[in-house]
Amino acid sequence: QVQLVESGGGLVQAGGSLRLSCIASGVIFRINDMGWYRQAPGKQREMVAIITSGGTAHYADSVKGRFTISRDDAENTVFLQLDSLKPEDTSVYYCNARVLTYARTEYPLWGQGTQVTVSS
Repeated sequence: QVQLVESGGGLVQAGGSLRLSCIASGVIFRINDMGWYRQAPGKQREMVAIITSGGTAHYADSVKGRFTISRDDAENTVFLQLDSLKPEDTSVYYCNARVLTYARTEYPLWGQGTQVTVSS
């Protein structure tokens, strides 16, 4: 069974930094797009950053220039570097991966989420 496990969340002051990690484990042929989403209380889940299998990154306008997504395909891991954090970045951050099985079927997978809290 394939699963995603996130780590790296926590409490930080405004202007600080955090680094989130998400590792996929299980029987995987390949992981296509990987990304990070976030959901604050009372709000819908929103895309933060996505990185394609070719390494192209896309960011939400609200985090451009502050967050950086990267991946290590050898370790089936995706990272999110969060710099210049603002209180409005406070959310639960979820990792997402589009997993391709040996049967050549693709499905989306979500992690359990990691809390990021930015104090003012």
